[in-house]
Amino acid sequence: MQRDRGFTERGVGGNGRHRATGRYRAILCAIVAASCMAGIGFAQQPAPAPPALRAPDVRYDPTAMDVVQAMLRLAKVNAGDVVYDLGCGDGRIVITAARELNARGVCVDIDPQRIAESRENAREAGVTDRIRFRNEDLFTTDIGDATVVMLFLFPDLNLKVRPKLLRELKPGTRIVSHWHDMGDWTPQETVRVRSAGRERPIYLRTVPER
Repeated sequence: MQRDRGFTERGVGGNGRHRATGRYRAILCAIVAASCMAGIGFAQQPAPAPPALRAPDVRYDPTAMDVVQAMLRLAKVNAGDVVYDLGCGDGRIVITAARELNARGVCVDIDPQRIAESRENAREAGVTDRIRFRNEDLFTTDIGDATVVMLFLFPDLNLKVRPKLLRELKPGTRIVSHWHDMGDWTPQETVRVRSAGRERPIYLRTVPER
């Protein structure tokens, strides 16, 4: 009988067991709550951008907005155009064409971070319905429906992409290159824009009849 009383006091009926059980439940609840919060926090994190197809050909250097405007003017972009920017960066050229001139456009960049940034900028500008986004290599992406192509590349890359432009673009398609020319392909028009203390040349070419 004495052993039964002792077992009852220390075990099922004793205050010590109640206190231990209470502490255990409190710890368990805290662990479950922390796990739930961690799960919520994880779910809210944005998905990481996919890895780049390969290293970008040029260092990201956004075109100044006054130069963007000059490029669009030189190409005479209008609502009927499809403007491609090969190496689009944050998408500012195509976004400006869509927002201010009601053109459609395609942002192409090999860097997924730049494409993600372009998407967000287009969303903020309210023009996502007029723009397509391609995380693709500019040397292999399909450009056949372009009516205007914008370039801000190094001279060797301009020369490398030149055969693609002449092969895939329709005659009459306008090509505007900022800063660098395209070898012996003489531009039809050149303008110079004073921006950030430097004079920046912009060249216009048109794909000839085949």
